[in-house]
Amino acid sequence: MDFTHGIAYTPATVKASSNAPITIANIKDFQWLKYVRLYWVDLTNTRRCRVIPKESFIQLMEKSNRPGVNISKVALGLVYLMMAEGFHSIGEYLYVPDLSSLRILHGVGKNPIYGILGKFEEKNPEGDKQAIEVEICPRTALSRIIREVQNTCKAEFLVGFESEFILLKSTNPVVPLNVHAWSSSAGMLNGSKEAEIMEDIADSLQASGIKVELLHPEAAPGQYEVATGPLSPLEAADALVYTREIIVNVAAKHGAHATFAPRPFMYSAGTSTHAHISVHDTANRSKCRKSPDELSLLEKGFLAGVLDHLPAIAAITLPIPASYKRAVDGSWSGGTYVSWGTENREAPIRLTNFASPTSRRYECRFIDATANPHLALAAILGAAMTRMEAEEIQLEIQDAGAKPAAKMTEEERKAMGITKRMPSSSEGARSNLRNDRKLCEVLGTELIDAFLSVNKTLEDALMQDKTEEERLTRLVEFY
Repeated sequence: MDFTHGIAYTPATVKASSNAPITIANIKDFQWLKYVRLYWVDLTNTRRCRVIPKESFIQLMEKSNRPGVNISKVALGLVYLMMAEGFHSIGEYLYVPDLSSLRILHGVGKNPIYGILGKFEEKNPEGDKQAIEVEICPRTALSRIIREVQNTCKAEFLVGFESEFILLKSTNPVVPLNVHAWSSSAGMLNGSKEAEIMEDIADSLQASGIKVELLHPEAAPGQYEVATGPLSPLEAADALVYTREIIVNVAAKHGAHATFAPRPFMYSAGTSTHAHISVHDTANRSKCRKSPDELSLLEKGFLAGVLDHLPAIAAITLPIPASYKRAVDGSWSGGTYVSWGTENREAPIRLTNFASPTSRRYECRFIDATANPHLALAAILGAAMTRMEAEEIQLEIQDAGAKPAAKMTEEERKAMGITKRMPSSSEGARSNLRNDRKLCEVLGTELIDAFLSVNKTLEDALMQDKTEEERLTRLVEFY
């Protein structure tokens, strides 16, 4: 009997089923369209935007020699970059819209709008510079790493995200909209405000061309999940930005506040953004072919690379002090040991659908929604790339199966190669990243220097209040 299960996705089938790209001609044709929002996400994972009237946007794209919007250099960290030691934030970038990211966004504003992301460029590159992209732009870094993986490893990825969030009726004090059990239908009772919000979110996402796989009540008070995807990495990160924007706007329309804070209520589970990543060979090599119950060479390389650099990646994917209230043993958050396991939700990397090569994937559980999605994927895929070129992979860390590493004896862990711990604080994670020269080189030293400085200043800002209640209010209002 064939026990393979799950929906089979490949880069080709996902591309074939995706919506046709929107063009300037489409924008002209939509009479209802009034505004375009030009979005970017900075190094603190704050979504920012410029709102451009339709006619001005069309003129900008059609009549400008270099279409783009002038934005101050503090845009990638705002006051945090201004305060960060060693960075000179006076001056401006040109933010260039990327038409491939253009989407109609429903649920944001009175009428549907267009959302578009782009890349930062130097306005006036010095000398004979050909490359004018800004290295500290997270979206640019992800785009570059995707190209490098395609060229050097002959590989592509598909990525889907789980967006977990909590609906609040108040932020000061922090009060959840409701209380329910995990996946309980009582969390979406007919006629309740939370049921209306979730249906509106799902409708808005699908109307915006974002594939919704499922949604359900989660374990914490007021907590819900929407699973989307899969898409190519850049499209997935873009779609996650839009997903979050739709969630917070729809919640606000119904008089609620949606927060992505990692663990507002310490007596319950936390809030995450798990990434589901599958690896695909583009060169049709026999050694990279997937088969039931055996990882391909590329899949092993992905796993080995991410495990090698996981303590450093955490600085980007678990970037603030509150992240480490969630990332503990025994809370289904991935635990505190650098490990992986088939269907193991207490490991940072869970291999799922192992026997189904067409739907097999890695669930990266070491990410929360305070992480910049483009930078998080750049770190994961960049780390994976460091081992995916190898002709042979011998995994140093063995499959933990369904047993949490925290419940193993020291001898058991050592026998399985589980010898490293995840960082227990954002300060420790920054130190790991700073000392991981290979990952810094892959991501770009200028980007890492900027991120580390901004991240330390952000931590100081989030921790400035005297009481835990005040810090929590600041956290849920910021994220």
